[in-house]
Amino acid sequence: MNHTRLDQLSDGIFAIVMTILVFEIKVPIHLNYFGAATNTELWAEIVHLLPSFLSYVLSFALLFTYWKAHHFFNSVYAKNIDAKLTNINALFFMLISLIPFSSSLLGNFSTNELAIAVFGVHIALIGLCLYWMRSYVLYSEHIKNPEITAHEIKSSTIRTLAPVFFALIAIPLSFYSTTFSLTLFTLAVVFNLFPHSTKLFGRLVK
Repeated sequence: MNHTRLDQLSDGIFAIVMTILVFEIKVPIHLNYFGAATNTELWAEIVHLLPSFLSYVLSFALLFTYWKAHHFFNSVYAKNIDAKLTNINALFFMLISLIPFSSSLLGNFSTNELAIAVFGVHIALIGLCLYWMRSYVLYSEHIKNPEITAHEIKSSTIRTLAPVFFALIAIPLSFYSTTFSLTLFTLAVVFNLFPHSTKLFGRLVK
């Protein structure tokens, strides 16, 4: 398999999964079964959908960061692709395809510890799979890559494992406060979207 086919498969899967996410936000048409809905009734239903909206935004942003990372590891760092890297990608794509399920679970049961645990474990598995992919690209004898500085390697390591770190903390924390857990998931996204986050992290750990 060459880069073009893998990139096309990746873009297709991410596009489909990111689109499917919005299908979980259902318009409350059942109100019309009992006559025209009032503004108050409709607003109450929209407020009821707020957790699903927030879950959608969170999952969409996570998918965007995973798509960017996958592009860097497979199209920028890796100059060739072998069978093992293809198989790692297959596992990664399978986990990505499950995002609509865990996102819907989180949106519908946002105050439930088990729903947060399922979402957190899912995020951790994706992050670890992405880290495995990155490590294979950088250190395998069969994959050629350009000269990458130690700073770049450290930065990509932090960005790849940050969602895993936040997710593993959010799971046990949910039994104390589900709100704090959801905040940690959000921080994981913000961390990877903020361009200077790794520099800030490096200063904090010194």
